[in-house]
Amino acid sequence: MTDYGHEPLFGTFLTPDAADPEGVVERARAAERAGLDYATFQDHPYQPAFLDTWTLLNWVAAATERLRVAPNVLSLPLRPPAVAARAAASLDLLSGGRLDLGVGAGAFWDGIAAMGGRKLTPGQAVGALGEAIDVMRGIWDADARGGVRVDGEHHTVLGAKRGPRPAHEIGVWVGAYKPRMLRLTARKADGWLPSMAYADEAALIEGNRVIDEAASEAGRDPREVRRLLNINGAIGARSAGFLQGPPEQWVEQLLPYVLEHGFSAFFLATDDPGQIARFGEEVAPALRDAVARERAAAGTVVGGRTATGLAARRGGIDYDAVPEALKDTAVEPGDHDYARVRHNYMRPGAPGLVLRPATADQVGEALLYAREQKAPLAVRSAGHGISGRSVGDGDVVVDLSALDGVEVLDRRARTVRVGAGARWGAVAERLARDGLAVSSGDHGGVGVGGLATTGGVGWMSRSQGLTIDRVRAIDAVLADGTQVRASLEEHPDLFWAMRGAGGNFAVATSFEIEAAEVGDIVFADFAVDAARPADVLRRWGDAVEAAPREATSFLMLLPGHGGQGPLARFQVAYAGDDVEAAKRALEPFLNVGRVLDQQAVLAPYPAVLVAPHGPHTGGGGEPVMHSALVEHFTDEAAGGLARVLSSGQTMAVQIRAVGGAVNDVAPDETAYAHRHQNFSVAALGALAHTPGLDAAWEGFLPFADGMYLSFETGSGPGLLERAFPGATLERLRELKAVYDPDQVFDRNMPIPPADRTA
Repeated sequence: MTDYGHEPLFGTFLTPDAADPEGVVERARAAERAGLDYATFQDHPYQPAFLDTWTLLNWVAAATERLRVAPNVLSLPLRPPAVAARAAASLDLLSGGRLDLGVGAGAFWDGIAAMGGRKLTPGQAVGALGEAIDVMRGIWDADARGGVRVDGEHHTVLGAKRGPRPAHEIGVWVGAYKPRMLRLTARKADGWLPSMAYADEAALIEGNRVIDEAASEAGRDPREVRRLLNINGAIGARSAGFLQGPPEQWVEQLLPYVLEHGFSAFFLATDDPGQIARFGEEVAPALRDAVARERAAAGTVVGGRTATGLAARRGGIDYDAVPEALKDTAVEPGDHDYARVRHNYMRPGAPGLVLRPATADQVGEALLYAREQKAPLAVRSAGHGISGRSVGDGDVVVDLSALDGVEVLDRRARTVRVGAGARWGAVAERLARDGLAVSSGDHGGVGVGGLATTGGVGWMSRSQGLTIDRVRAIDAVLADGTQVRASLEEHPDLFWAMRGAGGNFAVATSFEIEAAEVGDIVFADFAVDAARPADVLRRWGDAVEAAPREATSFLMLLPGHGGQGPLARFQVAYAGDDVEAAKRALEPFLNVGRVLDQQAVLAPYPAVLVAPHGPHTGGGGEPVMHSALVEHFTDEAAGGLARVLSSGQTMAVQIRAVGGAVNDVAPDETAYAHRHQNFSVAALGALAHTPGLDAAWEGFLPFADGMYLSFETGSGPGLLERAFPGATLERLRELKAVYDPDQVFDRNMPIPPADRTA
């Protein structure tokens, strides 16, 4: 007796009748209405009486919402595997992960040959199928290095580009009967898909035996090969033989196929809407219940991970103890979704486990679980993560990206609630519908949680202040799982600390923010010759400080290369749609240097804060960044930064204007105490340049005054004092001893708690 513990699945095996195309699609819709999981279709491209199955799969996926689709089985001899793989990945992405692939080695070879395919012997067909599966899996493995290379006897792919990555791990099911095909299935497939019409019970038992033995020989757990079965029958009032009778007879007769023969998916071959409805509404739920009862009585383990997945687990983490509320969305190394969650925007990572809570309660459960592990804890709000402290190596990562809601609470008061897992581009798009905006970074991919607990230098900082200056309350989860609301009225000391040093005290789940009335803004872009970078810095700095508060400017200095001298690119955002006033504010910036290019547009704020879509992929490499704050670009400060640029150790120097409304806030009003400086400076380099960049940066520090936390990847003595000067750090240490004495949150510039026993 063999029960592999898979979730029971049910579907239809429909005829792709070209004479009744609408009827075919309607029968698929009927399967969805009946609660079935799949609609599958035979694939015979040489049969003119049939619709093209691949076209039909796309049409049915678009015409349904939940139904999964699969060819049963795809005729690979007439479908080049690399093209089939890309088509499959595309359909899977477009349908939200609703495609699986039944594949076959080929049949009806005269028809295949008539369509231009090669006529193969049975042995050749098996070899060709194995090569085709290798090609398809290579195309889908978008994270692997290099191109796909399969130099086979029947399929040759020499360096094909990988991707796109499917939305889920597409199951590859093989229709097989003979020993050689069964062994191939055991080695390379995710499922075995025979038909009762061609295999009796004895043949199915023997097929299972061959697959189990071959899988074990290949180092696979036999459970990794799901057993699926095409069935024939008729649901009726009276019994007339096997699967010919009432629903309870079907349940009685199919139950042994699950519990004794390991089959967990059944596709009924019928085009009768009545049979489809009864199979989905009467047989499937009753069989599911019967299987659940029998498994519970027998103590059968349901689900479970593959041997490959188990081998990918990291030490120090009790994976089996993940809280129930988090299990369905947790991602381990080896999972299909791991590539989507292992990195942040700027850095690659290798976490041991990624937990994705969707509520504040689940955040609390995640924290309590993580504290019990012997692996480090990291918290990620779905943003850039320049330092890499939110990805880790073997860490338990609490990923807040599911907490991404954006809600206008009171349009009149301009109060909004923003989830910590949102990105600022999405926030800008939503708030723009109400004519509102929050100054929040310079890129739509920046995460809300990290920025709104550190500072928040944005395109409208000089008119609106930092993002934290607009925060009116923070919902957060403490290290012990307690949920609190921090504001001026509730936990005011925590509210003070979390606006500037929040990553050290709690996990913010949402922010209540006072937005500003913002419609279109004027956005200008300049490129100037920076052969004398110190002069450019001085003139640009003077222009910024003299500009009206509505004008905020960011500058990037690029070192010369390829025979070209240094270049300065800077943007000026004018927070308003008064074009004439904007022109007056922009004109002084034309004197910063010899202008190589310039343009200005009137655009909605979301268009300026570019909003990327899709997951972060760690594409930024391994950046090294150093941060400082500067009050004025004096000759000495400008010269010092010019020397950093000319050192050959930096890829760029970035300067963001602060001042204006930022400096209206008292230094002790938030944990971000830097309220007299006018510029935030950062030098960006590559990992290989770290020692040289460190040395060049040390030469600039005498002209600096403080540091902006999010733009610093370094560690070591003196950094905390630069980020949190004097009394600010003392108060933070006192509060750390109250809110996080065990230093659970110790990854992002950890603040040591005060010694309360002294």
